[in-house]
Amino acid sequence: MIPVRDTIPHRHTPVVTWALIAVNIIVFFYELSLEPEDLERLFYLFGVVPARYTHPEWALQIGLPVDDYWPFLTCMFLHGGWGHVIGNMWTLWIFGDNVEDRMGPGRFLIFYLLMGVLAGATHWFTNAQSAVPTVGASGAIAGVLGAYFILFPRSQILVLLPIFFFPFFFQLPAVTYLLFWFLSQVLSGTLAGLSASQVGGIAFWAHVGGFVAGVVLHRLFILPERERPRRFERDEYGIEGAWASRP
Repeated sequence: MIPVRDTIPHRHTPVVTWALIAVNIIVFFYELSLEPEDLERLFYLFGVVPARYTHPEWALQIGLPVDDYWPFLTCMFLHGGWGHVIGNMWTLWIFGDNVEDRMGPGRFLIFYLLMGVLAGATHWFTNAQSAVPTVGASGAIAGVLGAYFILFPRSQILVLLPIFFFPFFFQLPAVTYLLFWFLSQVLSGTLAGLSASQVGGIAFWAHVGGFVAGVVLHRLFILPERERPRRFERDEYGIEGAWASRP
């Protein structure tokens, strides 16, 4: 299921969300300018390579500094292809603005970066032998989804489900959509761990770690009540909400 939009408009201009999207796109276009061998080196230097920290002697042999932990931060601004960057930035566009509303720009930026670092650490712990660089903003965005899951459970998410090349659109409560997404990541991560190849591909456990971190830690970043935007009434959750009966 592909999310198309949610039904909650933002109250303030989501400057950090938009800035993060812009930075990721700029970095991606820089990646496109590189030769394949230079791009691979970029991913190894600035992506999370678990074996780099699990087996420092191996890292030294191939020229990776073992005392450099910046990749846990820089990896979230690198992407492996058009589908990767578009999917991540589209998801951040849909869900990031409302979470930023509740946290404010400064707190949201710190929250986002922390979620990305914790997601990267989760990937390291669950794939300690992997020598494949992991890049992408999905771990940080998973943290945003975890915060959204708690803060806006009654929001409606318009999703696209393609069936035999025919697009079907329908709405789901945010709590249903995000719970389904989370469980799919847990299932996929479990199945990947049982397969013969346990490295590379999608970092499912990074998504799980980011989401759980967002659920658990988001309240530390919420603005005080007096600084928050006015809470939405039931009839303000999209135009559909105007016809919803009150509880």
